[in-house]
Amino acid sequence: MQTILGANGVIGVEVAKHLSQYTDRIRLVSRNPRKVNPKDETVSADLTDAATTMNAVQGSDVAYLTAGLKYDTNVWRVEWPVIMKNVIEACKKHNTKLVFFDNVYMYGKVDGWMTEETPVHPTSKKGEVRATIAQMLMDEVNKGNLYALIARSADFYGPSTATSVVGMLVFENLRKGKKAQWLISDQFKHSHTYTPDAGKATALLGNTEKAFNQIWHLPTDRNALTGKQFIEIVAKEFGVEPTYGILTRWMLQMAGLFNGNIRNSIEMLYQSESEYLFDSTKFNKAFKFKTTTYQEGIRETIRHLK
Repeated sequence: MQTILGANGVIGVEVAKHLSQYTDRIRLVSRNPRKVNPKDETVSADLTDAATTMNAVQGSDVAYLTAGLKYDTNVWRVEWPVIMKNVIEACKKHNTKLVFFDNVYMYGKVDGWMTEETPVHPTSKKGEVRATIAQMLMDEVNKGNLYALIARSADFYGPSTATSVVGMLVFENLRKGKKAQWLISDQFKHSHTYTPDAGKATALLGNTEKAFNQIWHLPTDRNALTGKQFIEIVAKEFGVEPTYGILTRWMLQMAGLFNGNIRNSIEMLYQSESEYLFDSTKFNKAFKFKTTTYQEGIRETIRHLK
């Protein structure tokens, strides 16, 4: 049995799709789980509750923590450590291997390429939370109490990512005949991970014995694009003009006075104020994996939207 905790999100769904090549015993766990594959087992659980988390993990060889929380710093501070503690304790109790799907917030602002060896130096409150929960997991690994790995991704793009930054500001706006938008500057290169690649690679890591007890960056096209280049490719695939505007820090701060989601994203703008480069060389060397190019990924995303 392989279990996905937080199975309703885009990554949980992508992992479930690709796990089917390794097993037909897949359990999907969330508050309101929905099957991805015909034989999937669904279990309703609240991961902030220790007892239901313990029950959800029972009988699992591998558990994948792919949960997402409301994009609110206070929610993250309260709920993420509880969820991580509950999942770790459940995996220890049931002798279950753990795969944690993570982001790069804990690195903070990085000059040059982010790798698995990049120092943890969060420059945001959300980054501090992510650093804390990643350390919780690795502490248990280092003590020999847990068999686990961390799989990290850059910002998302791909099918079913309408709520991602580029999903909302670029794909959806151009699809609706509006101007695209980009954060802060269109001149910096910014890595994006294609979500089907992220799901496929996470499932692969979870079914590779030698991959455990370490950190992995998920496969991401190394040819990072500037905002201008990204928008131009999307516009060309839609068959429209690449018209767009830049959302400045000042504009976002003003909008944040009236919108909580925008207000909670202000602290992450440092990721758009210089180059954001995500290196997946370690994964590429370890596995024969064909990483989707931006051209291919954008084309498939638009095909899905249409």
